[in-house]
Amino acid sequence: MNTIGLTFVDWLLIALYFGFVLGIGFYLKKFMKNDEDFFLAGRKNSSWVAGLAFLSANLGALELLGMTGNTFKYGMYVAHFYWIGAIPAMLFLGIYMMPFYYSSKIKSIPGYLKLRFDEKTRVLNAFAFAIMTLLVSGINLYAMALVLHTFLGWNWDVSMWVSAATVAAYVTFSGLMSAIFTEIIQFFLIWFGLFLVSVMGIIEIGSIQEIFTRVPAAYNTLWSTSGNPADNGMMISWGGIVLGLGFVLSFGYWTTDFLVVQRAFSAKDLRTARLTPIVASFFKMALPFIVILAGLIAYVLANDPKSGFQLLKDGSQINYDSALPLLIVRYYPTGLIGLGVTALLAGFMAGQAGNISAFNTVWTYDIYKSIINKKASDAHLLKMGRAATLVGVLLSLVTAYWAKSFPSIMDYMQAIFSWVNAPLFATMLLGMFVVWITPNGAFWGLVLGMGSSFTLYIAVKFGWIEGSLLTMSNSSSEMAANFWRAWWAWLICFGSTIIVSLFTKKKPREELVGLVKGLTPIVETEAEKLVPYYLRPGFWAIASLIIFIALNIYFW
Repeated sequence: MNTIGLTFVDWLLIALYFGFVLGIGFYLKKFMKNDEDFFLAGRKNSSWVAGLAFLSANLGALELLGMTGNTFKYGMYVAHFYWIGAIPAMLFLGIYMMPFYYSSKIKSIPGYLKLRFDEKTRVLNAFAFAIMTLLVSGINLYAMALVLHTFLGWNWDVSMWVSAATVAAYVTFSGLMSAIFTEIIQFFLIWFGLFLVSVMGIIEIGSIQEIFTRVPAAYNTLWSTSGNPADNGMMISWGGIVLGLGFVLSFGYWTTDFLVVQRAFSAKDLRTARLTPIVASFFKMALPFIVILAGLIAYVLANDPKSGFQLLKDGSQINYDSALPLLIVRYYPTGLIGLGVTALLAGFMAGQAGNISAFNTVWTYDIYKSIINKKASDAHLLKMGRAATLVGVLLSLVTAYWAKSFPSIMDYMQAIFSWVNAPLFATMLLGMFVVWITPNGAFWGLVLGMGSSFTLYIAVKFGWIEGSLLTMSNSSSEMAANFWRAWWAWLICFGSTIIVSLFTKKKPREELVGLVKGLTPIVETEAEKLVPYYLRPGFWAIASLIIFIALNIYFW
Protein backbone atom coordinates (compact mmCIF):
# COMPACT_ATOMS: atom_id res chain seq x y z
CA MET A 1 0.00 0.00 0.00
CA ASN A 2 1.18 3.55 -0.62
CA THR A 3 -0.23 5.68 2.19
CA ILE A 4 0.74 9.06 0.73
CA GLY A 5 2.01 10.50 -2.50
CA LEU A 6 5.54 11.90 -2.31
CA THR A 7 6.50 14.72 -4.64
CA PHE A 8 9.85 15.24 -6.31
CA VAL A 9 10.90 17.63 -3.51
CA ASP A 10 10.12 14.98 -0.86
CA TRP A 11 12.15 12.35 -2.67
CA LEU A 12 15.00 14.82 -3.19
CA LEU A 13 15.23 15.60 0.55
CA ILE A 14 15.29 11.90 1.45
CA ALA A 15 17.89 11.11 -1.23
CA LEU A 16 20.08 14.05 -0.16
CA TYR A 17 20.08 12.82 3.44
CA PHE A 18 21.06 9.27 2.51
CA GLY A 19 23.76 10.56 0.17
CA PHE A 20 25.05 13.00 2.78
CA VAL A 21 25.51 10.48 5.60
CA LEU A 22 27.20 7.99 3.28
CA GLY A 23 29.46 10.80 2.08
CA ILE A 24 30.38 11.69 5.67
CA GLY A 25 31.33 8.10 6.40
CA PHE A 26 33.47 7.86 3.27
CA TYR A 27 35.15 11.26 3.87
CA LEU A 28 36.03 10.50 7.52
CA LYS A 29 37.50 7.12 6.58
CA LYS A 30 40.84 8.75 5.72
CA PHE A 31 41.17 10.01 9.30
CA MET A 32 40.84 6.49 10.77
CA LYS A 33 44.55 5.78 11.23
CA ASN A 34 44.33 3.52 14.31
CA ASP A 35 41.90 1.70 16.59
CA GLU A 36 41.44 4.69 18.94
CA ASP A 37 40.33 6.86 16.01
CA PHE A 38 37.78 4.22 14.95
CA PHE A 39 36.43 3.27 18.40
CA LEU A 40 36.81 6.55 20.39
CA ALA A 41 36.78 9.22 17.64
CA GLY A 42 40.36 10.17 18.56
CA ARG A 43 39.28 11.76 21.90
CA LYS A 44 39.14 15.26 20.37
CA ASN A 45 35.51 16.39 20.83
CA SER A 46 34.19 19.44 22.73
CA SER A 47 31.48 19.16 25.39
CA TRP A 48 28.85 20.46 22.93
CA VAL A 49 29.74 17.93 20.22
CA ALA A 50 30.03 15.07 22.71
CA GLY A 51 26.91 16.25 24.60
CA LEU A 52 24.67 16.39 21.53
CA ALA A 53 26.00 13.00 20.39
CA PHE A 54 25.47 11.64 23.92
CA LEU A 55 21.79 12.60 23.80
CA SER A 56 21.32 11.69 20.15
CA ALA A 57 22.63 8.17 20.73
CA ASN A 58 19.54 7.76 22.93
CA LEU A 59 17.31 9.68 20.53
CA GLY A 60 16.49 6.96 18.04
CA ALA A 61 13.37 4.92 17.51
CA LEU A 62 12.88 4.50 21.25
CA GLU A 63 12.45 8.22 21.83
CA LEU A 64 10.47 9.11 18.73
CA LEU A 65 8.02 6.35 17.88
CA GLY A 66 8.24 4.54 21.21
CA MET A 67 7.65 7.50 23.51
CA THR A 68 4.94 9.02 21.34
CA GLY A 69 3.16 5.67 21.16
CA ASN A 70 3.58 5.09 24.87
CA THR A 71 2.09 8.49 25.66
CA PHE A 72 -0.97 7.43 23.67
CA LYS A 73 -1.06 4.25 25.77
CA TYR A 74 -0.07 5.56 29.23
CA GLY A 75 -0.51 9.35 29.18
CA MET A 76 1.61 12.06 30.79
CA TYR A 77 3.39 9.52 33.02
CA VAL A 78 5.71 8.81 30.08
CA ALA A 79 7.37 12.19 30.82
CA HIS A 80 8.93 10.46 33.84
CA PHE A 81 11.33 8.79 31.38
CA TYR A 82 12.69 12.24 30.47
CA TRP A 83 12.79 13.82 33.90
CA ILE A 84 13.14 11.56 36.96
CA GLY A 85 14.10 8.70 34.63
CA ALA A 86 17.07 10.59 33.17
CA ILE A 87 18.22 13.86 34.74
CA PRO A 88 19.47 12.72 38.20
CA ALA A 89 21.38 9.83 36.60
CA MET A 90 22.93 12.02 33.89
CA LEU A 91 24.14 14.52 36.50
CA PHE A 92 25.47 11.71 38.72
CA LEU A 93 27.41 10.33 35.77
CA GLY A 94 28.99 13.70 35.03
CA ILE A 95 29.87 14.65 38.59
CA TYR A 96 30.79 11.34 40.24
CA MET A 97 31.34 8.51 37.76
CA MET A 98 33.04 10.10 34.77
CA PRO A 99 36.37 10.64 36.62
CA PHE A 100 36.66 6.84 37.07
CA TYR A 101 35.77 6.11 33.46
CA TYR A 102 37.79 8.78 31.71
CA SER A 103 40.90 8.70 33.88
CA SER A 104 41.37 4.94 33.50
CA LYS A 105 41.58 5.36 29.68
CA ILE A 106 39.25 2.41 29.10
CA LYS A 107 37.59 1.88 25.74
CA SER A 108 34.40 0.28 27.11
CA ILE A 109 32.39 -0.35 30.30
CA PRO A 110 33.43 -4.04 30.36
CA GLY A 111 36.99 -2.72 30.24
CA TYR A 112 36.39 -0.97 33.57
CA LEU A 113 34.96 -4.19 35.03
CA LYS A 114 38.17 -6.03 34.11
CA LEU A 115 40.34 -3.46 35.87
CA ARG A 116 38.10 -3.21 38.94
CA PHE A 117 37.25 -6.91 39.24
CA ASP A 118 38.54 -9.55 36.82
CA GLU A 119 38.35 -11.06 33.34
CA LYS A 120 35.34 -13.32 33.93
CA THR A 121 33.19 -10.37 35.12
CA ARG A 122 34.25 -8.39 32.06
CA VAL A 123 33.41 -11.20 29.63
CA LEU A 124 30.04 -11.88 31.30
CA ASN A 125 29.01 -8.24 30.95
CA ALA A 126 30.43 -8.00 27.42
CA PHE A 127 28.32 -10.93 26.20
CA ALA A 128 25.20 -9.60 27.98
CA PHE A 129 25.74 -6.11 26.55
CA ALA A 130 26.39 -7.42 23.03
CA ILE A 131 23.15 -9.41 23.07
CA MET A 132 21.20 -6.47 24.51
CA THR A 133 22.63 -4.11 21.90
CA LEU A 134 21.60 -6.39 19.06
CA LEU A 135 18.06 -6.58 20.46
CA VAL A 136 17.91 -2.78 20.71
CA SER A 137 19.36 -2.45 17.20
CA GLY A 138 16.45 -4.53 15.96
CA ILE A 139 14.09 -1.91 17.39
CA ASN A 140 15.72 0.82 15.30
CA LEU A 141 15.60 -1.26 12.11
CA TYR A 142 11.97 -2.18 12.71
CA ALA A 143 11.00 1.44 13.39
CA MET A 144 12.80 2.67 10.29
CA ALA A 145 11.06 -0.01 8.25
CA LEU A 146 7.73 1.08 9.76
CA VAL A 147 8.30 4.60 8.40
CA LEU A 148 9.28 3.37 4.94
CA HIS A 149 6.31 0.99 4.96
CA THR A 150 3.85 3.66 6.12
CA PHE A 151 5.05 6.51 3.91
CA LEU A 152 6.43 4.82 0.82
CA GLY A 153 4.38 1.63 0.72
CA TRP A 154 7.47 -0.61 0.63
CA ASN A 155 7.09 -4.09 2.07
CA TRP A 156 8.70 -4.90 5.42
CA ASP A 157 11.59 -6.94 4.01
CA VAL A 158 12.75 -4.31 1.51
CA SER A 159 12.40 -1.56 4.13
CA MET A 160 14.55 -3.40 6.68
CA TRP A 161 17.28 -4.36 4.22
CA VAL A 162 17.59 -0.80 2.85
CA SER A 163 17.85 0.53 6.43
CA ALA A 164 20.45 -2.06 7.40
CA ALA A 165 22.61 -1.57 4.28
CA THR A 166 22.87 2.21 4.77
CA VAL A 167 23.87 1.99 8.45
CA ALA A 168 26.39 -0.77 7.74
CA ALA A 169 28.04 1.31 5.04
CA TYR A 170 28.77 4.51 6.92
CA VAL A 171 29.68 2.96 10.30
CA THR A 172 32.03 0.50 8.57
CA PHE A 173 33.82 3.41 6.89
CA SER A 174 34.75 5.43 9.98
CA GLY A 175 33.29 3.96 13.17
CA LEU A 176 32.33 6.19 16.09
CA MET A 177 33.34 9.42 14.34
CA SER A 178 30.76 9.01 11.56
CA ALA A 179 28.17 7.89 14.11
CA ILE A 180 28.76 11.07 16.15
CA PHE A 181 28.57 13.34 13.08
CA THR A 182 25.29 11.83 11.92
CA GLU A 183 23.90 11.95 15.47
CA ILE A 184 24.49 15.71 15.63
CA ILE A 185 22.89 16.23 12.22
CA GLN A 186 19.99 14.07 13.33
CA PHE A 187 19.53 16.12 16.53
CA PHE A 188 18.80 19.30 14.58
CA LEU A 189 16.76 17.47 11.94
CA ILE A 190 14.45 16.10 14.65
CA TRP A 191 13.82 19.52 16.18
CA PHE A 192 13.25 21.26 12.84
CA GLY A 193 11.47 18.32 11.24
CA LEU A 194 9.13 17.20 14.03
CA PHE A 195 8.43 20.23 16.21
CA LEU A 196 5.84 21.30 13.62
CA VAL A 197 3.74 18.22 14.50
CA SER A 198 3.12 19.54 18.03
CA VAL A 199 2.50 23.08 16.78
CA MET A 200 -0.07 21.96 14.20
CA GLY A 201 -1.76 19.71 16.76
CA ILE A 202 -2.13 22.59 19.21
CA ILE A 203 -3.59 24.75 16.43
CA GLU A 204 -6.13 22.08 15.40
CA ILE A 205 -7.29 21.25 18.93
CA GLY A 206 -7.23 24.84 20.16
CA SER A 207 -4.59 25.13 22.89
CA ILE A 208 -2.34 23.10 25.18
CA GLN A 209 -4.90 23.58 27.94
CA GLU A 210 -7.63 22.17 25.68
CA ILE A 211 -5.46 19.10 25.00
CA PHE A 212 -5.09 18.43 28.72
CA THR A 213 -8.81 19.04 29.25
CA ARG A 214 -9.76 16.42 26.65
CA VAL A 215 -7.62 13.59 28.06
CA PRO A 216 -8.68 11.68 31.21
CA ALA A 217 -7.42 12.86 34.60
CA ALA A 218 -5.31 9.70 34.79
CA TYR A 219 -3.44 10.87 31.68
CA ASN A 220 -2.65 14.53 32.41
CA THR A 221 -0.59 14.59 35.63
CA LEU A 222 2.84 13.39 36.79
CA TRP A 223 2.62 12.67 40.52
CA SER A 224 -0.78 13.58 41.96
CA THR A 225 -2.38 10.28 40.87
CA SER A 226 0.57 8.05 41.82
CA GLY A 227 -0.72 7.13 45.29
CA ASN A 228 -3.06 4.49 43.85
CA PRO A 229 -2.00 2.56 40.68
CA ALA A 230 -5.61 2.35 39.51
CA ASP A 231 -5.76 6.16 39.22
CA ASN A 232 -3.15 6.59 36.46
CA GLY A 233 -2.67 5.32 32.91
CA MET A 234 0.52 3.38 33.66
CA MET A 235 -1.12 1.67 36.65
CA ILE A 236 1.93 2.15 38.87
CA SER A 237 2.55 3.75 42.26
CA TRP A 238 5.14 6.40 43.08
CA GLY A 239 7.29 3.66 44.67
CA GLY A 240 7.66 1.86 41.35
CA ILE A 241 8.46 5.14 39.57
CA VAL A 242 11.08 6.24 42.09
CA LEU A 243 12.73 2.86 42.79
CA GLY A 244 12.27 1.07 39.45
CA LEU A 245 12.57 3.91 36.93
CA GLY A 246 14.11 6.86 38.79
CA PHE A 247 16.79 4.83 40.53
CA VAL A 248 17.51 1.43 38.98
CA LEU A 249 16.57 1.67 35.28
CA SER A 250 17.63 5.31 34.96
CA PHE A 251 21.00 5.01 36.66
CA GLY A 252 21.51 1.58 35.12
CA TYR A 253 21.09 3.01 31.63
CA TRP A 254 22.70 6.45 31.82
CA THR A 255 25.72 5.48 33.92
CA THR A 256 26.58 1.98 32.64
CA ASP A 257 25.19 1.62 29.11
CA PHE A 258 28.22 1.86 26.85
CA LEU A 259 26.08 3.06 23.95
CA VAL A 260 25.72 6.53 25.52
CA VAL A 261 28.78 6.63 27.80
CA GLN A 262 31.03 5.97 24.78
CA ARG A 263 30.22 9.47 23.50
CA ALA A 264 31.63 11.03 26.66
CA PHE A 265 34.80 8.95 26.20
CA SER A 266 35.36 10.87 22.94
CA ALA A 267 35.76 14.19 24.84
CA LYS A 268 39.09 15.98 24.68
CA ASP A 269 39.72 16.19 28.46
CA LEU A 270 38.18 15.24 31.82
CA ARG A 271 36.28 18.52 32.34
CA THR A 272 34.75 18.19 28.88
CA ALA A 273 33.86 14.54 29.55
CA ARG A 274 32.12 15.50 32.83
CA LEU A 275 30.21 18.30 31.08
CA THR A 276 29.03 15.96 28.29
CA PRO A 277 26.02 14.37 30.09
CA ILE A 278 25.29 17.65 31.93
CA VAL A 279 24.98 19.60 28.67
CA ALA A 280 22.80 16.80 27.27
CA SER A 281 20.47 16.96 30.31
CA PHE A 282 19.09 20.38 29.30
CA PHE A 283 18.03 19.12 25.87
CA LYS A 284 16.68 15.90 27.39
CA MET A 285 14.29 17.89 29.58
CA ALA A 286 12.96 19.77 26.54
CA LEU A 287 12.14 16.69 24.42
CA PRO A 288 8.69 16.00 25.99
CA PHE A 289 7.48 19.13 24.24
CA ILE A 290 7.83 17.15 20.99
CA VAL A 291 7.08 13.52 21.79
CA ILE A 292 4.80 13.66 24.87
CA LEU A 293 2.72 16.47 23.43
CA ALA A 294 2.44 14.61 20.10
CA GLY A 295 1.24 11.48 21.92
CA LEU A 296 -1.47 13.42 23.78
CA ILE A 297 -2.55 15.06 20.52
CA ALA A 298 -2.86 11.63 18.91
CA TYR A 299 -4.94 10.42 21.88
CA VAL A 300 -7.34 13.37 21.62
CA LEU A 301 -7.76 12.94 17.85
CA ALA A 302 -8.25 9.15 18.06
CA ASN A 303 -11.03 9.62 20.62
CA ASP A 304 -12.80 12.26 18.52
CA PRO A 305 -15.05 10.51 15.93
CA LYS A 306 -15.06 13.66 13.79
CA SER A 307 -11.28 13.71 13.34
CA GLY A 308 -11.01 10.53 11.26
CA PHE A 309 -7.71 9.74 12.97
CA GLN A 310 -6.99 6.12 13.98
CA LEU A 311 -3.81 4.22 14.72
CA LEU A 312 -2.72 1.33 12.50
CA LYS A 313 -3.72 -2.18 13.52
CA ASP A 314 -2.02 -5.53 12.97
CA GLY A 315 -5.10 -7.75 13.08
CA SER A 316 -6.77 -6.87 16.37
CA GLN A 317 -3.57 -5.50 17.93
CA ILE A 318 -3.21 -1.70 17.98
CA ASN A 319 0.18 -0.45 16.76
CA TYR A 320 0.85 2.39 19.18
CA ASP A 321 4.15 3.18 17.46
CA SER A 322 2.29 4.36 14.37
CA ALA A 323 1.04 7.52 16.17
CA LEU A 324 3.86 9.86 15.12
CA PRO A 325 4.10 8.80 11.44
CA LEU A 326 0.33 9.18 11.09
CA LEU A 327 0.44 12.67 12.64
CA ILE A 328 3.06 13.64 10.06
CA VAL A 329 0.79 12.33 7.31
CA ARG A 330 -2.06 14.39 8.78
CA TYR A 331 -0.29 17.71 9.23
CA TYR A 332 2.53 18.03 6.74
CA PRO A 333 1.62 19.41 3.30
CA THR A 334 2.83 17.75 0.13
CA GLY A 335 6.37 18.93 -0.50
CA LEU A 336 7.19 19.33 3.20
CA ILE A 337 6.50 15.76 4.17
CA GLY A 338 9.95 14.76 2.95
CA LEU A 339 11.38 16.79 5.85
CA GLY A 340 9.33 14.82 8.37
CA VAL A 341 10.27 11.49 6.81
CA THR A 342 13.94 12.51 6.71
CA ALA A 343 13.84 13.56 10.39
CA LEU A 344 12.42 10.17 11.37
CA LEU A 345 14.90 8.27 9.20
CA ALA A 346 17.74 10.35 10.67
CA GLY A 347 16.65 9.40 14.17
CA PHE A 348 16.51 5.71 13.43
CA MET A 349 19.76 5.61 11.48
CA ALA A 350 21.67 7.53 14.16
CA GLY A 351 20.21 5.32 16.88
CA GLN A 352 21.15 2.24 14.90
CA ALA A 353 24.63 3.61 14.23
CA GLY A 354 25.07 4.21 17.96
CA ASN A 355 24.13 0.63 18.78
CA ILE A 356 26.38 -0.84 16.11
CA SER A 357 29.40 1.33 17.03
CA ALA A 358 28.99 0.27 20.68
CA PHE A 359 28.59 -3.38 19.66
CA ASN A 360 31.70 -3.45 17.47
CA THR A 361 33.79 -1.89 20.27
CA VAL A 362 32.68 -4.35 22.96
CA TRP A 363 32.97 -7.32 20.62
CA THR A 364 36.46 -6.33 19.43
CA TYR A 365 38.05 -5.45 22.76
CA ASP A 366 36.09 -7.33 25.41
CA ILE A 367 35.30 -10.57 23.61
CA TYR A 368 37.57 -11.03 20.58
CA LYS A 369 40.82 -9.64 22.03
CA SER A 370 40.05 -10.87 25.54
CA ILE A 371 39.23 -14.48 24.63
CA ILE A 372 39.99 -15.30 20.99
CA ASN A 373 43.10 -13.36 19.95
CA LYS A 374 44.92 -11.76 22.89
CA LYS A 375 47.92 -10.71 20.77
CA ALA A 376 45.96 -8.92 18.03
CA SER A 377 47.65 -5.80 16.64
CA ASP A 378 45.93 -2.41 16.38
CA ALA A 379 45.62 -2.83 12.60
CA HIS A 380 44.02 -6.24 13.06
CA LEU A 381 41.58 -4.87 15.66
CA LEU A 382 40.57 -2.10 13.23
CA LYS A 383 39.73 -4.74 10.59
CA MET A 384 37.85 -6.80 13.19
CA GLY A 385 35.84 -3.73 14.21
CA ARG A 386 34.69 -3.22 10.62
CA ALA A 387 33.83 -6.91 10.25
CA ALA A 388 31.90 -6.81 13.54
CA THR A 389 29.89 -3.87 12.18
CA LEU A 390 28.63 -5.91 9.22
CA VAL A 391 27.85 -8.96 11.36
CA GLY A 392 26.09 -6.79 13.94
CA VAL A 393 23.82 -5.26 11.30
CA LEU A 394 22.91 -8.69 9.91
CA LEU A 395 22.05 -10.02 13.37
CA SER A 396 20.01 -6.86 14.01
CA LEU A 397 17.82 -7.80 11.05
CA VAL A 398 16.84 -10.98 12.91
CA THR A 399 15.94 -9.10 16.11
CA ALA A 400 14.00 -6.50 14.08
CA TYR A 401 11.36 -9.10 13.24
CA TRP A 402 11.05 -9.94 16.93
CA ALA A 403 10.61 -6.24 17.79
CA LYS A 404 7.82 -6.07 15.21
CA SER A 405 5.81 -8.60 17.23
CA PHE A 406 5.51 -6.24 20.25
CA PRO A 407 2.55 -3.81 20.43
CA SER A 408 4.86 -1.14 21.90
CA ILE A 409 8.62 -1.01 21.39
CA MET A 410 8.98 0.93 24.65
CA ASP A 411 7.61 -1.96 26.73
CA TYR A 412 10.03 -4.28 24.93
CA MET A 413 12.93 -1.87 25.48
CA GLN A 414 12.43 -1.52 29.22
CA ALA A 415 12.17 -5.30 29.57
CA ILE A 416 15.62 -5.62 27.95
CA PHE A 417 17.10 -2.96 30.23
CA SER A 418 15.70 -4.72 33.31
CA TRP A 419 17.59 -7.89 32.33
CA VAL A 420 21.03 -6.31 31.86
CA ASN A 421 21.37 -2.68 32.99
CA ALA A 422 19.50 -2.95 36.30
CA PRO A 423 21.79 -5.57 37.92
CA LEU A 424 24.88 -4.03 36.27
CA PHE A 425 24.19 -0.73 38.03
CA ALA A 426 24.36 -2.50 41.40
CA THR A 427 27.74 -3.98 40.44
CA MET A 428 29.12 -0.64 39.21
CA LEU A 429 27.83 1.27 42.24
CA LEU A 430 29.42 -1.14 44.70
CA GLY A 431 32.61 -1.41 42.64
CA MET A 432 33.16 2.34 42.43
CA PHE A 433 32.27 3.27 45.99
CA VAL A 434 33.11 0.20 48.17
CA VAL A 435 36.76 -0.90 48.26
CA TRP A 436 36.22 -4.39 49.70
CA ILE A 437 33.81 -5.70 47.01
CA THR A 438 35.55 -8.72 45.48
CA PRO A 439 35.82 -10.08 41.90
CA ASN A 440 33.83 -13.21 42.81
CA GLY A 441 31.19 -11.10 44.55
CA ALA A 442 30.74 -8.98 41.41
CA PHE A 443 30.59 -11.97 39.08
CA TRP A 444 28.06 -14.02 41.04
CA GLY A 445 26.01 -10.92 41.86
CA LEU A 446 25.67 -10.19 38.15
CA VAL A 447 24.79 -13.81 37.35
CA LEU A 448 22.06 -13.90 40.02
CA GLY A 449 20.77 -10.41 39.16
CA MET A 450 20.46 -10.99 35.41
CA GLY A 451 19.18 -14.54 35.88
CA SER A 452 16.46 -13.50 38.34
CA SER A 453 15.30 -10.63 36.12
CA PHE A 454 14.95 -12.77 33.01
CA THR A 455 13.29 -15.57 35.00
CA LEU A 456 10.72 -13.16 36.43
CA TYR A 457 10.01 -11.83 32.91
CA ILE A 458 9.41 -15.35 31.56
CA ALA A 459 7.33 -16.29 34.62
CA VAL A 460 4.95 -13.35 34.16
CA LYS A 461 4.83 -13.65 30.35
CA PHE A 462 3.78 -17.32 30.48
CA GLY A 463 1.45 -16.85 33.45
CA TRP A 464 3.47 -18.82 35.98
CA ILE A 465 3.08 -15.90 38.41
CA GLU A 466 0.77 -12.88 38.38
CA GLY A 467 2.25 -9.52 37.39
CA SER A 468 0.45 -7.92 40.34
CA LEU A 469 2.52 -10.12 42.68
CA LEU A 470 5.68 -8.63 41.22
CA THR A 471 4.42 -5.06 41.62
CA MET A 472 2.89 -5.55 45.06
CA SER A 473 -0.45 -4.06 43.99
CA ASN A 474 -3.85 -5.15 42.74
CA SER A 475 -3.38 -3.56 39.33
CA SER A 476 -0.39 -3.27 37.06
CA SER A 477 0.62 -2.73 33.45
CA GLU A 478 3.43 -4.26 31.44
CA MET A 479 5.48 -1.13 32.07
CA ALA A 480 4.83 -1.29 35.82
CA ALA A 481 6.08 -4.89 35.80
CA ASN A 482 9.24 -3.72 34.01
CA PHE A 483 9.91 -1.08 36.68
CA TRP A 484 9.42 -3.42 39.62
CA ARG A 485 11.34 -6.28 37.98
CA ALA A 486 14.30 -3.93 37.53
CA TRP A 487 14.14 -3.03 41.22
CA TRP A 488 14.13 -6.68 42.32
CA ALA A 489 16.99 -7.52 39.96
CA TRP A 490 19.04 -4.64 41.34
CA LEU A 491 18.29 -5.63 44.93
CA ILE A 492 19.19 -9.30 44.34
CA CYS A 493 22.44 -8.34 42.62
CA PHE A 494 23.30 -5.75 45.29
CA GLY A 495 22.65 -8.11 48.19
CA SER A 496 24.30 -11.20 46.73
CA THR A 497 27.39 -9.20 45.69
CA ILE A 498 27.87 -8.03 49.28
CA ILE A 499 27.30 -11.50 50.75
CA VAL A 500 29.71 -13.27 48.39
CA SER A 501 32.31 -10.51 48.89
CA LEU A 502 32.31 -11.11 52.64
CA PHE A 503 33.60 -14.65 52.09
CA THR A 504 35.90 -14.29 49.05
CA LYS A 505 39.34 -12.83 48.34
CA LYS A 506 39.67 -9.06 47.95
CA LYS A 507 41.92 -7.27 45.45
CA PRO A 508 44.92 -5.36 46.86
CA ARG A 509 44.20 -1.65 47.36
CA GLU A 510 47.14 -0.66 45.18
CA GLU A 511 45.42 -2.32 42.18
CA LEU A 512 42.30 -0.19 42.74
CA VAL A 513 43.90 3.25 42.51
CA GLY A 514 41.96 5.29 39.97
CA LEU A 515 39.03 2.87 40.05
CA VAL A 516 37.36 3.36 43.45
CA LYS A 517 36.12 6.44 45.32
CA GLY A 518 38.69 7.46 47.92
CA LEU A 519 41.52 5.99 45.90
CA THR A 520 40.93 8.24 42.88
CA PRO A 521 41.99 11.87 43.34
CA ILE A 522 40.60 14.19 40.67
CA VAL A 523 43.73 15.84 39.31
CA GLU A 524 43.09 19.14 37.53
CA THR A 525 45.55 20.57 35.04
CA GLU A 526 46.66 24.18 35.41
CA ALA A 527 44.36 25.14 32.52
CA GLU A 528 41.38 23.47 34.20
CA LYS A 529 42.08 25.29 37.48
CA LEU A 530 41.81 28.63 35.67
CA VAL A 531 38.36 27.83 34.22
CA PRO A 532 35.75 30.26 35.68
CA TYR A 533 33.01 28.81 37.91
CA TYR A 534 30.29 29.26 35.29
CA LEU A 535 32.12 26.86 32.95
CA ARG A 536 32.58 24.14 35.56
CA PRO A 537 30.50 20.93 35.63
CA GLY A 538 29.14 21.56 39.15
CA PHE A 539 27.63 24.94 38.23
CA TRP A 540 25.69 23.57 35.25
CA ALA A 541 24.64 20.45 37.17
CA ILE A 542 22.98 22.67 39.82
CA ALA A 543 21.25 24.72 37.10
CA SER A 544 19.93 21.53 35.47
CA LEU A 545 18.71 20.19 38.82
CA ILE A 546 16.76 23.40 39.54
CA ILE A 547 14.95 23.21 36.16
CA PHE A 548 14.24 19.50 36.76
CA ILE A 549 12.61 20.21 40.14
CA ALA A 550 10.58 23.12 38.69
CA LEU A 551 9.17 20.96 35.86
CA ASN A 552 8.06 18.23 38.27
CA ILE A 553 6.33 20.76 40.52
CA TYR A 554 4.61 22.54 37.62
CA PHE A 555 3.19 19.31 36.13
CA TRP A 556 2.50 17.69 39.50
